Amino acid sequence: MPHKLRKIRKFRGSRTQGYGRIGQHRDSGSKGNRKVGRHKHLWSKVVTSDKSYFGKSGFTSPQSKHRIENTINLHKLDQLAAGSSINLTELGYTKLLGTGKITKALTIQVPAASKSAQQKIEAAGGKLVLPEAEVEVSEE
Repeated sequence: MPHKLRKIRKFRGSRTQGYGRIGQHRDSGSKGNRKVGRHKHLWSKVVTSDKSYFGKSGFTSPQSKHRIENTINLHKLDQLAAGSSINLTELGYTKLLGTGKITKALTIQVPAASKSAQQKIEAAGGKLVLPEAEVEVSEE
């Protein structure tokens, strides 16, 4: 049964709280699973066994941040399509991927599509409208 005057309450205000001048309550355990000392006495552990401890590594090209694609799979098109045609460019998608089945014959307009998506759309009787590749004309 807990009582009001526990040792920690009794000795508040005293310098050592009853644990003596030198020991000061050492070797009484500590909270586990913390990562203290990784820059100090546990640095050798970081160097040998946990090399990815400090997070990011490598280089990210600034150009790759512009190439982020907003993709959609075929199995979501049945939910999106109200009629027989759908413009994925207006909906903000940049690429159509071929995961899933398509049941309707749809005309789909999208900037890019995978080969499997093209094959599945044509097999269902639909049509895929892709922008024409820009060809440079050299003047001679």
